[in-house]
Amino acid sequence: MSTIQQMFSGGQKSRLLHALQYRYVRQAEPLGLGHAVLCAQKLIGEEPFAVVLADDLLEGQPPVLEQMVHIFSHYDSSVIAVEEFGAEGACSHGVIGGRHWDEHVINVSSIVEKPAPEQAPSSFGVAGRYVLMPAVFEHLRAVRPDANGEIQLTPAIHSMLGSEQVLAYEFIGRRYDCGTKLGYLQATVDFALQHNEVHDAFDAWLRKRVDGGTGASRKAR
Repeated sequence: MSTIQQMFSGGQKSRLLHALQYRYVRQAEPLGLGHAVLCAQKLIGEEPFAVVLADDLLEGQPPVLEQMVHIFSHYDSSVIAVEEFGAEGACSHGVIGGRHWDEHVINVSSIVEKPAPEQAPSSFGVAGRYVLMPAVFEHLRAVRPDANGEIQLTPAIHSMLGSEQVLAYEFIGRRYDCGTKLGYLQATVDFALQHNEVHDAFDAWLRKRVDGGTGASRKAR
């Protein structure tokens, strides 16, 4: 039984698994996001595809990836989700440069991986979602490994700019950085408060905890 089958075994999850068509490939070594995308090339072929990074949990209505697919379909161009982080915050992400076409769409002229604040082309950082043309694979194969021996996606996208249009999209919604402890906890609380089964009980517990639990938490430390 595969890992995916184990995750979906039992009850309603098992029925969901049988309703899905899926294929997967493992990245044998942690050699960078670009390398991970390259591992999937044989499965993707010549089709456009999405890259979803689990550390970035994006909530929106409609869902953020659906928003991006709409932009992709309209402009027939690769699309990168971005958020305005401010100069300091953006520099822990890939940062794009370019000019706005409308309120939410930016025509990308450059993209840099984690630049120093003074070298950042803008305050718009990549937010963990991409809808890409298959041409990116050609550029990924030409990317040299970085100082850590990893192949990154950002330089491949920058290389694409020489031959085709790439757009950045300021998505409508909220991003949780689940790669940090604080972001993970914020997402857990917010989604628990939205959950039909646990909302009332969790809300009551949280209010009681906030109103009267501060002293207890300090003593515990």
